[in-house]
Amino acid sequence: MQECIFCKIVNKEIPADVVYEDEEVLAFRDINPQAPVHVLVISKAHHSDLAAAVRADAGLVARTLAALTGIAKDLGLEETGHRVVVNTGEDGYQTVQHLHFHLLGKRRLAWPPG
Repeated sequence: MQECIFCKIVNKEIPADVVYEDEEVLAFRDINPQAPVHVLVISKAHHSDLAAAVRADAGLVARTLAALTGIAKDLGLEETGHRVVVNTGEDGYQTVQHLHFHLLGKRRLAWPPG
């Protein structure tokens, strides 16, 4: 996926403010944050969206969410809460075609979100 901006971040071709990395998962601060804490959590393997990732490797999705939970704890989001968002497709406002989870916190988040 040479055109994918997140794959370029995984490959260190584009810099990012990384907050977590392991063999399968990378998490970095969003460049356009919508909350005081806004981190994108991605699998290093390219999957276009949640459904594609589940079909290819549901275990990877589970491991990515497990990492996200640890990241939330490390960032101090457990006590007051946080939101995890997955945008899928055009109507879901997915702007990068690489599965990513938005981890948002450190402020009261409104509902409905959009």
